Amino acid sequence: MNLRKIKNFLFIGFCMGASALGLGVLASILYSLVSNGIAGMGWHVFTELTPGPGSFGGLKNAIIGSLMLTATGIVIATPVGILAGTWLSEADKNSRIADALRFLNGMLMSAPSILVGMFVYATVVVTTGGYSGWAGALALAILALPTIISATEEMLRLVPPTLKEAGSGLGAPRWIVITRLSYRAAGPGIITGILLSVARISGETAPLLFTALNSNFMTTDMGAPMANLPVTIYQYAMSPFQSWNELAWAGALLITTFILVINILAKALPALIKARKVRA
Repeated sequence: MNLRKIKNFLFIGFCMGASALGLGVLASILYSLVSNGIAGMGWHVFTELTPGPGSFGGLKNAIIGSLMLTATGIVIATPVGILAGTWLSEADKNSRIADALRFLNGMLMSAPSILVGMFVYATVVVTTGGYSGWAGALALAILALPTIISATEEMLRLVPPTLKEAGSGLGAPRWIVITRLSYRAAGPGIITGILLSVARISGETAPLLFTALNSNFMTTDMGAPMANLPVTIYQYAMSPFQSWNELAWAGALLITTFILVINILAKALPALIKARKVRA
């Protein structure tokens, strides 16, 4: 065996070992999550409110609060992200403003979420004089924006130029070409980006600690502090009460399952839409 084959064998062995190590760590995490999460799971998790210290209860208000915060954040971020991504895709290649916005969008995508929470705290919570669901939804919307902007821009850039030229050749204004042709062609990719942004913000804890805070009561008032799963999990996991620890594991399993379903849907959606178009 010559030296080249030995190097190739060692390199492949190193790659396989690194992959096995990563998969082993992931499997260990998932085993702990599933085993402890199922042990704490039950109908009470969905039907009972978060309990007091050492009491029996569930996560009903936290689940509803998280769904409201995530949905509101996506509703805020989606139109802004799509419009921003559309402008970037249509901007001149030599535009310095567009380049600067892409750079800032990349920075926001990699920025620690706690910084976003502190920003919203300083600009909204302090200004309004209290924590609220609106502040939490705004923080989540800011975190969701980069993914939606990038997905929209990249998908619109993949639209064939001939499609746009055909629309313009028929006398259609530019905005009609974008909304009727480009959006329809890039729709599956844009929706995938939105779904991935949902998965991105569903488990965020730090921004909500500074904005929505938490609540042990059932409330749908976005103008007041709201219960949510990430902060509830954080608080219950750190507590000395066994019942709270079990609820924390159950909540973590719920969030992980939700994110897994969203990611699977995001992967499968383009293929489903394509298959539907072929049948039609």
